[in-house]
Amino acid sequence: MSTARTGRSRRPWALVAGVAVAASALLAGCAGSGGSSASSGSDAIDYALPANFTPNWILPIGTAAHLNTNNGSIASSLWEPLIAYDGSTGEIAWNKAGSIATAADFASDGKSVTITLGDRHWSDGKAITSRDVEFWFNVIKANKADWASYNEGKAPDNWTSLKTIDDRHFTITFDKAYNEQWMLANELSLITPLPQHAWDKTSANGSVGDADRTTAGAKQVWKFLNAAAKDISGYDSNKLWTTISGPYAIDSFSTSGKVVLTANKKYDGGEKPSITTVDLLPFTTSDAETNALRSGSVDYGYISPSDIDQKASFTSKGYSVEPWTGWAITYMPYNFHNPTMGPVYQQLYARQAVQMSINQPQLSKVVFNGTATPGYGPVPQAQKSDFVSSTQTDNPYPYSSSKAKALLTSHGWTEQNGTMVCTDAGSGSSQCGAGVAKGTKFQMQVLSQSGSTVTDNMMSAIQSSLAKTGIGFSIKTAPVNTVLSQTPQCTADQDICKWQLSFFGTAGSWYFNAYPTGDSLFQTAGSANFGNYSNKQVDQLISASTTSTDSSAVQDYSATVAKDLPVIWLPSPDYQISVVKKGLTGFDQDSLANFHPAQWKWSK
Repeated sequence: MSTARTGRSRRPWALVAGVAVAASALLAGCAGSGGSSASSGSDAIDYALPANFTPNWILPIGTAAHLNTNNGSIASSLWEPLIAYDGSTGEIAWNKAGSIATAADFASDGKSVTITLGDRHWSDGKAITSRDVEFWFNVIKANKADWASYNEGKAPDNWTSLKTIDDRHFTITFDKAYNEQWMLANELSLITPLPQHAWDKTSANGSVGDADRTTAGAKQVWKFLNAAAKDISGYDSNKLWTTISGPYAIDSFSTSGKVVLTANKKYDGGEKPSITTVDLLPFTTSDAETNALRSGSVDYGYISPSDIDQKASFTSKGYSVEPWTGWAITYMPYNFHNPTMGPVYQQLYARQAVQMSINQPQLSKVVFNGTATPGYGPVPQAQKSDFVSSTQTDNPYPYSSSKAKALLTSHGWTEQNGTMVCTDAGSGSSQCGAGVAKGTKFQMQVLSQSGSTVTDNMMSAIQSSLAKTGIGFSIKTAPVNTVLSQTPQCTADQDICKWQLSFFGTAGSWYFNAYPTGDSLFQTAGSANFGNYSNKQVDQLISASTTSTDSSAVQDYSATVAKDLPVIWLPSPDYQISVVKKGLTGFDQDSLANFHPAQWKWSK
């Protein structure tokens, strides 16, 4: 299965439950069920967490070491976001039933928004007010560098002020006009009202006051909350975590990975839970999880793409098999600063030849058993949306080894012993291009995730496909954390810049927020622009996509980046192949890769 990195935040790799976590949070074994199984007719459900994933963070403010979808889903069940954006209704949109806010009214000049809060209460009976939003704002602003969702120039940098109108209304002012859809979906959705009356203190024994209203005080509050959040064994006993706004509370939270949620009887929001007890079950391996499914001890689990041909064995046991598609893209970044191959990668025709040598439909069919979607650009394609351009969906570079080879030979390359070699150096239209030395062999090397049969199979298939064009492709594997650390942003004079291509694994998709912008990925010096790609036109289009009120701006970005090939586009695997006990209803699987237990219910 693929696992997505983040909860409600700017989306990093799908790997955080898959990347950072899988590499660091190995479990001791399956924790088993903590209550009677929902499948036995009780008011409970057993939900399988990703293999090798241990929930390890409760605070609804992500930090770099704890940012992942499953942590975020748990936190959202306890503390509802101001504005919940998800795909749980079948389309990615504002889910007002699961939000604290009921309205967001933008000023006519696009430079501010006034938010209306619902008539909501904390579990201790106190009203949820604008002061609780201000508390979040002050803590985040003072500690933004430690907040995993922070990108320089974005929230909270571009929010110049938050002014309270009354208990249920406040206004956020921006530094300039922004695209309303982007601001709502990608920035305002980051806000989670926090219980100021219970959390605004600097020590466990301290009294609650207004510490957050000074920078020094807000820093101390952050330190206190983060220290408490690191004490996993205290999650089910620390009174700090009992003041909640969401549909569920913590019943138990084991350091071995098992989490039990129980319905919050004081919840007064729009997603009242139908299921009282939710058992979140950890597993050391996907095989162990599959065996639990076969035994009927899991109500909502998953199988690997390689097991999809065994669908009948699960449906015969009273399950349905439902692919969970993700709002994501998958790719291999080039290192444009590599001293040897960087000049080759900087030639658009060379990148075109590589892309035309990748048979995505075949990879999706053979490697993923049909559980992946070919992707031809920077916007997710597994779901229909107004963001993706026709240029991208039509695939500007269809698979053709013969056309790819012809493209190289027309630019000064000659095939020698099965490998293309630059024989006509220079920057002319029929030459290899600026910086490409005569005698350069078109031989690429990828550092790829180890330990995944699916990844290994895909890399081997790509190797064979590229060979038909005369492009060498050698594969070196390493654990995911090693791939991340050894393929960073760099300059050509650094020793670490010798990497050419990197691949974070078939679970390593990039999951977007609701509005799929490219500021982190493809903007010059973007925080996740690992390959040092830079294109001034693309920078302008990315900026326009977040500020222009014209809906075509993001489509222009989609079309241009699809054609310019900053990376090698690859099929995006489904987030997971879900196996769901028949009778469990009430929801669509959220393409943003979060789960929403309040929406689950057993049909009679």
